[in-house]
Amino acid sequence: MKLLDTKTKNNVLQSMMNIIEDKRQDIIKANKKDLEAFNRDDQALYDRLVVDDKKVDGMIQAIKEVKEQDDPVGNVISDTTLESGLKIVNKTDPFGTILIIYESRPDVTIEAAVLAFKANNKILLKGGKEAVNSNIILEECWHKALEENGLSKDWIKLMHINRQETQEFLRNPTEKLDLIVPRGGERLIEFVKTHAACAVLISGRGNNFLYISEHANWEKAVKVVVNAKTDKISGCNALDKVLINENLPDFEAKIADLANVMKTHKVEVVTDGKISDILKDKSKIDNEEVWSEEFLALKILISSVKSFDEAVEKINTYSGKHSSVIITEDAEEAAQFMEQIDSAAVYHNASSRFTDGGQMGVGAELAISTDKLHHRGPLGLKQLVTNKYYVYGDGHVRA
Repeated sequence: MKLLDTKTKNNVLQSMMNIIEDKRQDIIKANKKDLEAFNRDDQALYDRLVVDDKKVDGMIQAIKEVKEQDDPVGNVISDTTLESGLKIVNKTDPFGTILIIYESRPDVTIEAAVLAFKANNKILLKGGKEAVNSNIILEECWHKALEENGLSKDWIKLMHINRQETQEFLRNPTEKLDLIVPRGGERLIEFVKTHAACAVLISGRGNNFLYISEHANWEKAVKVVVNAKTDKISGCNALDKVLINENLPDFEAKIADLANVMKTHKVEVVTDGKISDILKDKSKIDNEEVWSEEFLALKILISSVKSFDEAVEKINTYSGKHSSVIITEDAEEAAQFMEQIDSAAVYHNASSRFTDGGQMGVGAELAISTDKLHHRGPLGLKQLVTNKYYVYGDGHVRA
């Protein structure tokens, strides 16, 4: 796709904001069809699917924020002139074509597309079948915004294909792909990594841990656990596992207190380690695989550890490398934890729910990357570009 000037891109985004406002009730009506057809057994997925007035406001706000951000394309990273007179300029450059695979959340159809487009990328959107009506009307809005500004609908396309056809597309793409972002479970991620012929950026899986040190302030610990676990169970930044140091003063009483607090918030508690001996009325985990599971439910695993090192090892072994938290009043211990934990975001005395583009000052996000290349954490506008070297000579040859 050709490079577009900033004004043209921003005009498309302004058109899109106007169109979404005009089509507000039609969007909510289309979403209602998806909600009525959805099996509510999966509450987290259902919560992600809902589009109401507040969600439409959020879509418009996301577009507005991206429109107001600086254009990330063509920015100079470095500018060097060698002794030979050869001038070398490194600039930011679009990826090209991005494919994002996601489920349930129609707002991704807005956020992913607005970010990709402002960064001058073409984007292919493969949403889940549960959001088909919502995604179709949002694609229609995008196409109207593009056409109003004289641009091809090819910039933003919803892939109207089923699961099997998607798998075949990944094996044998009918057009060039430069980056794939799978937002889903382990099976989807592994399939994409196995079959993709281009760069794959992993996102979407949580399984986040929180460690309560023997030096923790218990009041802070309970407050953070409650928020991280119950604020939004469908979020990939929600809490799943709590590790508590056995040397915490009044250990048994505090475990009982935490269990009671979780009961108040209707959170199912499962246990392991010394916690199982204290909370005898709670279920004990029956297999090791639970440690790697992302719950996406009002469910939490509480276990004990004998030391800081054991906590770090457990988190690095089982977590989804998304967000990890330490609760401690010892600043040196917190620093060691944050340095040693292999996660995209590490927290000291704060809820994992802050791992979000808007909360971290990035703005709208394509996803939360748990990869180390090329970026970790919220993928905002600035992260949806690569780089290119511009080399200027005057008949230069290498001797």
